[in-house]
Parts: sequence; structure tokens; C-alpha cells
Amino acid sequence: MSAFEKLKAHSQKLSHFQHLAAICGWDQAAVMPSGGSQARSEAMAELSVHMHNLQTQPQLADWFAEAEQESLNAQDSATLRELKRTWLQANVLPESLVQAKSLAGSKCEHAWRTQRGQNDWQGFEKNWAEVVKLSQEEAQIRAEATGLSAYDAMLDIYEPGTTTESLDVLFSDVKSWLPEMIDQAIEKQSAEKFIEPQGRFPSETQKALGLDVMKLLQFDFEHGRLDESVHPFCGGVPSDVRITTRYDEQEFVQSLMGIVHETGHARYEQGLPKSLAGLPSGEARSMGIHESQSLFFEMQVGRHDAFIAHLARLAGQHFTGHDANLFSQDNFQKLYTRVKKDFIRVDADELTYPAHVILRYEIERDLINGQIKHTDIPELWDLKMQSYLGLSTKDNYKNGCMQDIHWTDGAFGYFPSYTLGAMYAAQFMASMKQSVDVDSVIQSGDLTPIFTWLSDNIWSKGSLLTTDELVKQATGETLNATYFKQHLKTRYLNNA
Repeated sequence: MSAFEKLKAHSQKLSHFQHLAAICGWDQAAVMPSGGSQARSEAMAELSVHMHNLQTQPQLADWFAEAEQESLNAQDSATLRELKRTWLQANVLPESLVQAKSLAGSKCEHAWRTQRGQNDWQGFEKNWAEVVKLSQEEAQIRAEATGLSAYDAMLDIYEPGTTTESLDVLFSDVKSWLPEMIDQAIEKQSAEKFIEPQGRFPSETQKALGLDVMKLLQFDFEHGRLDESVHPFCGGVPSDVRITTRYDEQEFVQSLMGIVHETGHARYEQGLPKSLAGLPSGEARSMGIHESQSLFFEMQVGRHDAFIAHLARLAGQHFTGHDANLFSQDNFQKLYTRVKKDFIRVDADELTYPAHVILRYEIERDLINGQIKHTDIPELWDLKMQSYLGLSTKDNYKNGCMQDIHWTDGAFGYFPSYTLGAMYAAQFMASMKQSVDVDSVIQSGDLTPIFTWLSDNIWSKGSLLTTDELVKQATGETLNATYFKQHLKTRYLNNA
């Protein structure tokens, strides 16, 4: 067996444990009773250490040295590149830090589920202080190993090749035009009349509606399922994708589009190259590309006039006994393109969403780089929310700095992916329209041509290409935020 074959076999062995960890993580978030938290945290910490040991076995260095001298084809060379990238990331951290961070993150995240509802910043901060400390240690170790800044070293985990310098330029540009566009859209919509959902919309009915929409989006139910959790997410593995949403029986608008969003993540996972299963080259390219798929589904397709017509029709069939005008296409269009300055990122409209992301990026960047303390964050959050969206979160921690799950387990460097994803999605749609009659396809209800384009250009590529290569091959150029700005302007300012 060649060194490269040994590395592939080792990766596939590791992937089996990652499979179990992913399903345990889903169970912990979706159905595990609260009393199981301590034992589960210890079990998952042990599993994470075992996986870390597999990733850091001493013979791997020799295998990589040998494999790099072997004659490999283009696909195998890309696989070796990604194998080495994940190996280097794992080897840079000591086992003690991996275990400590896993335990601290599990403890903080589990307590957060209760503390957020109680607006308990003081209780949360006691657990989170350890998560931040360990994350800063991790960032410093990664920075020394890569020559990057502390935050860039964390960013590189999620967005290989992206830097603070490029994000600062990108987001500074967005900040130069976004506030005015938000105000213009709100003013434009101020005279619109629409019907908001009223009354009870049972969770069971909302789930049935969501399942119908997932069928429209061609989700593979033999390799995935829909469940409920505090924070919507997509987890599991490509052969068994788990997506979740949360229901509010006073309205159905958010949970329904949340399902569309998570289905985009899931279709990407289900569409990854099966021939590369268990190898990093067969995984999603980056979190930004992953988010581009969920936002392509939610924003580019999900809020398209013709898709809104499908949603309105299906919702009217499921929710009987309500005002029929609620389920008109025109009313749904207004509901799903309503611009409003509000506190919660996951419920934010398409236009205000980048402001939420930029706020978090600027805070986590400065936190990981040691320019601010974690105790400064409530005040900074309030100042930035007032600056970007005109809202105050003073003493309102649950709708401010405690609202997201990402920081509870130290996932710093993740938030930029959301807005990068929106930009990629807009660019993919612009390119797709050159060869696919998107309007007619969505109107027909058979979205196969759209998914074929995505499969051919994004899903089937896995991580065989770098992010820039993937985007350039699909669209003819690397990321160009102009498509995103034009998309928002067309949808929110130019439409009658």
C-alpha cells in the first residue's frame, strides 16, 4: 500500500468517529434530556480526544513526506493537499487544550440554553470566560504555526485563504451603502398594507408544511430528516443529514423559511461526491460556500416571486380556517421581503442581516486579537447596534450578545461566512441565469435544472478546488460583491 493509500485509509477510519460525533451532537441539541448533559459532555470530550489522537499519530508525518514524492493525478493531489491541511490544523494543538476546550464549550453551551432565556449575563459570563481564554490560547498557537494574526488563524479554519485585511475592505464597502439602502427600503415599504399571521398555527401543521416544501426542494428523505431544536441547524453527515428548525405557534413565517435555509445546507451535503466520502477533499469547500447554498435556497430561490407563489399555495392548503387573503402570493411576497431593524440575527431580513454579521465580526476579531476583553462585549454590542441599526441592547443580553450559539463553544472566525455566503449566492445566481431560465423553472415547480447547475458547479466539486478556483470555474471570476449589492437593490428598491 502506498503512503497516499495509507493516508486515505486513515482518513476514512477517522471519518467514522466524526460520523458518530456528528450524530451525538445532533442528539444533544435536539432530543437529549437535560439530565444527560454531564455524561454526554464527558463522552464527547473523550471522543474528541480519541479523534485528535488519530489525527496526530507520529507515523503520519512520514506518510505525508512519502506521499508528496509519489506520482499522483490531479484529484489525488487535491486530496493530499486537503489531507495535509486538516492534519496540520489538528497537530498544532496539544491534546490537553482540545479536551479542555471541548469540556468548557459543552458546559457553556448547555447552560446558555437556560441562561439566555433568563437574561443571565453574569451566569453566562462565568462559563464563557473559560471558553474565551482557551480560544485565545488556540488562536495564538495557530498564529505561531501559520504566521498569521491570531484572528486570521481562526478564520482560516472556516474560510481558507480569507484574511482580516480582505474582510475589512469588503465590509467597509458594505457599511458605506447598506444603512442608506435599509432606510430607503423601509421608507418605500411604509405605505404597503399586508396581513400578518394571527391565531394559532400548530407546530404539527407547520412541520407538515415544511416537509412538503422540502419535497419541492428535492430533499432526500432516505438520507436525512427534519427535527426541532432551540437553534436551527444542519448537522449529521452526507449519508444522514439532520436539519432542525424551531416553531412559534403564533406565526409560521420564520420557521418555514428556516427550513428552506437548512434544506440548502442539506442538499449541498447530500450532493457532495460519494466517491470521496471519508476524505477532506469530499467535504464542503468552506463555511462561506456552505452558507452560499443555504442562502441560495433561502434568498435567491426562496424569495423569488414564483417560489413565493408555491409557498403561499401550500400554506393555504395546510392552514385552514384563516383569512384566505393571508395566503395570497402578494401578501406572502410582502411578508418575506419585509425590511425591519430588529435585534435577532437568525430572524433578520435579507437586507439588515449583513449588519448583524459585520457587528459580530468586528467584535470577535478584536476579542481574539486581544484588543478588547470579553466583559467589554455587552457595551460594545449596544454601541454597534445603535450605530448600524439604531437599536439599543443595554441590559438586554438575551436579544443582544447572548443570542447566538456559536461563541458558546469557541467557534470564533465563523460569522463572516454568513455574509460571504450571501455574496457568493448572488454571484452564482447571476451566472446560472446565463444558461438556465430560472424564472420559468421555478414557476414550473420542477427545480431540477437549478439543482443540476448547482451539482455540476458546486456540490460535485467538494474540496477538490480552492475557494477562488471553485468560484472562478463556476462564474468566470472570483468573489465580486457587486452582484450582491445589485441583487439587494433590484429586490428592495427597484421593484414596483
